[in-house]
Amino acid sequence: MIQERIKALRLKAKLTQKQIAEKLGISISYYSQWEVGKRTPASNNLQKLADIYDVSTDYLLGNTDIKSKTLETDLNKTLDTVRSFDGKPITDADRETIREILKRRQLEREQKADN
Repeated sequence: MIQERIKALRLKAKLTQKQIAEKLGISISYYSQWEVGKRTPASNNLQKLADIYDVSTDYLLGNTDIKSKTLETDLNKTLDTVRSFDGKPITDADRETIREILKRRQLEREQKADN
């Protein structure tokens, strides 16, 4: 998954493997092994890639389809303050339902922006 994502992000950004390798301070051949799946970036390089493309490391790893770095953090903070109509905290089930709806909506927005 990571190899497809980093390649797609690189191509979308119209960058070469050489340019990315230079930004990371690694060789082109080392970087190219990531894109073909022969190697996986170490956590420090994974974070650098996420910063370069302005996406989350979870997105690069395939743990989420939402590219936004801050969406998860913002969503958690917001859901912590949400209350039901009777003033009590919402249930975990409701929390998860709201999370999935908002993630789906964000994904739709990102896909629309990519087209």
